[in-house]
Amino acid sequence: MNEADVQQIRTAFDAQQATALRWRESSAAERIARVKRLRDALMAQREAFYEAFQRDYRKSPAEVEASELLPVMEEIRQVLGALKRWMKPRRHWPTTTMLGTYAAVQYQPRGRVLIIAPWNYPLSLCFGPLVSALAAGNTAIIKPSEMTPAVSALMARIIADVFKTDEVALFEGSQPTSHALLQLPFDHIFFTGSPSVGKLVMTAAAQHLASVTLELGGKSPTIVDDTANVKLAAETLMWGKFLNNGQTCVAPDHVYVHASVKAEFVAACRQVLQQRYGADAAAQKRSPDLTRVVNQRHTQRLAGLLADAVRRGAVVHTGGEVDEAQCYIAPTLIEQIPAGAAILSEEIFGPLLPIIEYRELDQVIAAINAAPKPLALYVWSTRQANIDQMLKQTSSGGACVNHCVAHFAHGNLPFGGVNNSGMGSAHGEYGFKTFSHERAVLRASPLMLIKLFFPPYTQGRLRLIRLVVDSLKLPML
Repeated sequence: MNEADVQQIRTAFDAQQATALRWRESSAAERIARVKRLRDALMAQREAFYEAFQRDYRKSPAEVEASELLPVMEEIRQVLGALKRWMKPRRHWPTTTMLGTYAAVQYQPRGRVLIIAPWNYPLSLCFGPLVSALAAGNTAIIKPSEMTPAVSALMARIIADVFKTDEVALFEGSQPTSHALLQLPFDHIFFTGSPSVGKLVMTAAAQHLASVTLELGGKSPTIVDDTANVKLAAETLMWGKFLNNGQTCVAPDHVYVHASVKAEFVAACRQVLQQRYGADAAAQKRSPDLTRVVNQRHTQRLAGLLADAVRRGAVVHTGGEVDEAQCYIAPTLIEQIPAGAAILSEEIFGPLLPIIEYRELDQVIAAINAAPKPLALYVWSTRQANIDQMLKQTSSGGACVNHCVAHFAHGNLPFGGVNNSGMGSAHGEYGFKTFSHERAVLRASPLMLIKLFFPPYTQGRLRLIRLVVDSLKLPML
């Protein structure tokens, strides 16, 4: 893939300055009109996206609809229905010492924003943030992944058809293009990708004191305790893990299963995989519902993780077949993985699912807390005490109880990580706020009680100020 021209990038960035200033005063109707144009152009290319995803990594039309188009359409639907309400200044009652003033939070566009999207969900993780940025009144420059060239090219045509370059621009390319973009003083950067690259983005943003949203990843753990509905857990986890062939930032990375239900759980998972993708290895490889690994390099990485675990003594329960030339790895369940195996420390991001037997929940919690904070945590249990313990004693970007992955699709919840798994939030109103500056506005009234605090500081005035300070020991009404 050719790299974007650095001068064209700079020209687009400079041209967006005047637009960003003009859009600062844009109305809800104007912003909604932009989002609608994007929606209509997107849906007009529905079938073309099927073909593009098939070329890039054999993603089925059903998965394109469910995991690419659906999230973007949900973002758009929320914007169309709620943007006027989101944009209204929010009044706040005065605190004790600010009696007599009017206070409100005003939502302003950040200005010119940069969106760097990943390859695993190249459409939804590119156009989703773009919808939020447009709703907040920003201009945008987008950098999609070079690893999905057919989808990126189609998105580029849509952006060029819908927007002028001084409004929204898309630049294709690899690391040099990203580097050129990160040298520019954007007002906000929204990055989705790995923690290692997220650190580079944050470092670049610091040179201009630009705010950042980092949607990263990590090893999201799942716990299946002795009270769990094992059949439902298997059905749901086999969907969440092998959706997009495991190339999902919130996919279950590994599963802790109580010893008393482990055999039942493994058997249920194997049965689900056979029912969904084929009864044997050959049938599964022919399945049109299994997305391929994105490229040979990532296939080799996953094959290396699997081979390392097996070489150390791990047991493959089902799957394990690898065809690097076809970017294929079978849905694989693996257990009895010894300490030191790379699969236990590296984010998997593929169709390999380690199953780890446990007996005491405290041991699981200790293992989770010893690792970097994950993007998601999944608890399968019908014992409320276990659920409460897991949620209270661990930290993660998001969590699901007796479900997995689905919290990403809940537009009224903030989606984001914590520490190593990211910072900031996306989706719905949270996405609107991410791309907005919450500006505090205070207006004085004729009462002007603040004059009581003006010098000269006589003894009487000191007593008055002390009285006010002492009154703050009382609880708020």
